[in-house]
Amino acid sequence: MKTLRKLTLALIAMMIIAVPVAADEEPAFIALGAGATGVIADRTQGAAFNLEYRSDIDLWKIRPFVGGFATSDASLYGYFGFLMDIYFGRRWVLTPNTAVGAYTEGDGQDLGHVIEFRSGFELAYRFDDRSRLGVAIHHLSNAGIGSDNPGTETALLYYSIPLNSLFD
Repeated sequence: MKTLRKLTLALIAMMIIAVPVAADEEPAFIALGAGATGVIADRTQGAAFNLEYRSDIDLWKIRPFVGGFATSDASLYGYFGFLMDIYFGRRWVLTPNTAVGAYTEGDGQDLGHVIEFRSGFELAYRFDDRSRLGVAIHHLSNAGIGSDNPGTETALLYYSIPLNSLFD
């Protein structure tokens, strides 16, 4: 719990000192991710593959997104949440995010409940065409609503493609 508090304080500090990006709006993105689950705690690891739609709707710098992942152990997680892009110059983007969704374990880890919450962040490099290449860490937990709450972490490499560039 102390680690979570330190992470939260660090994210708040980064938001305060972040350099705003140019006034132009960011587009919607399709984000593709690949990585592993169970990466921090002593858990069984499996490959994870992620797909997200990151909206261009701006709600006071907070944007909605929807996504899902599947693992090599046939676990599935679909979710909806909110994210915020924090820019450090033109190129570096930190994206803290949080989501809630439905999880089924398949042959993977039992996380204790079908409802799971996800929190984490992504650090990405922003290219001239606005596509991004980044790494992300997320924690999944049922927040104690289940009888068991083991939680798990994922580490993913993301490539985010501006949706408008797919149709130009």
